[in-house]
Amino acid sequence: MKEPTERELAQQNIAENRKAFHDYHLLESFEAGLVLLGTEVKAIREGRVNLRDSFARVEDGEVFLYNVNISPYSHRGYADHEPLRRRKLLLHKDEIRKLIGKTVERGMTLVPTRLYFKHGRVKVSVSLAKGKKEYDKRETIKRRETDRETRAAIKSKR
Repeated sequence: MKEPTERELAQQNIAENRKAFHDYHLLESFEAGLVLLGTEVKAIREGRVNLRDSFARVEDGEVFLYNVNISPYSHRGYADHEPLRRRKLLLHKDEIRKLIGKTVERGMTLVPTRLYFKHGRVKVSVSLAKGKKEYDKRETIKRRETDRETRAAIKSKR
């Protein structure tokens, strides 16, 4: 197994949205910064964040993240933040234009898949996604089970 590169070591994973991989076909990913308060960053460093049921929306040429639950920081004093407030994503204008075109025309959604630290800053990986139907989910599970069975059969023959 190869050792992780310096770039991979610099990206410390905080939270993943595993449900997004089950519920959506993820087509394209974008890395975005987040506008956060100080207590939010400290709470994220403690691992008090949940991406489940979160989504992003393009409004007036800006992208906002909704339903990301960042619980209050444990050692807070008078400063506090609202856990489920909407947070602005920092993207380049051409990326936002691309997202506007795809979300409006084709009916796709923006789903945050991963929250991580990169060189000391909080980043979020936002994916352009198309919702899976129930039969697609069953097909994915069936394919995963057959792959697992074939790997087990090959392993037992050795």
